[in-house]
Amino acid sequence: MPQAEENSKKDSPGHSGSGHRARLRERLLYGGAKALADYEVLEYLLFAAVRRGGALPVAKALIKHFGSFAGVLNADPGALHRVDGVGLTSTAALKSVALAARRMARREVRDKPMLGSWQALLDYLVIDMAHLTVERVRVLYLDTRNRLIDDHDVGDGSIDEAAIHPREVIRRALDIGASALILVHNHHSGSPERSRSRADIQITNRIAEAGRRLGVTVHDHVIIGREGHVSLRPKGLI
Repeated sequence: MPQAEENSKKDSPGHSGSGHRARLRERLLYGGAKALADYEVLEYLLFAAVRRGGALPVAKALIKHFGSFAGVLNADPGALHRVDGVGLTSTAALKSVALAARRMARREVRDKPMLGSWQALLDYLVIDMAHLTVERVRVLYLDTRNRLIDDHDVGDGSIDEAAIHPREVIRRALDIGASALILVHNHHSGSPERSRSRADIQITNRIAEAGRRLGVTVHDHVIIGREGHVSLRPKGLI
């Protein structure tokens, strides 16, 4: 474990770093959403795990290495460990924040009609998938009121018939009593608009056709990327 990491200690009024921590705490509690820069939020998260004076350079190193605050929180634990000064305690602190964000976002879409909570759904998917380092395919199965009844992780890899089988997708819908579904996958690099492929459109329409025969509606296919998202239905591609 890197030497910079140690057990949490209380701020001491006589310590040179105590004033800095107190000022950050004050801004965090009373300064509003934009009171702290991203690296300062990370610095505060690391205070309990990194020795005095070491949190700021570690926070800046994390932002530089992973490119953004979101990139840090979504990084693999092994990748976090490779940044100098980051050990098990600080990694756990960062991953707990990422987990909390996912759970909060998921709560916003749970038990709510998906089509009426579209922005909340997109927020959840972006938090959960935009920074994955592999492509992942998911199917959101919905009931007759368009509420989520199953968030099925199909697997990792490009979205084609080698990874996702239209008949299997629809069969699962029938098995669990779903009347509709939303396809989701991510592109782990670049813009989802530029990354959209003919295969995305073809597999979507094959699933939609299979669904029409058996009364299962494909509402949309959402492609998530670090730079945003693309929905195929508004573009007339379904």
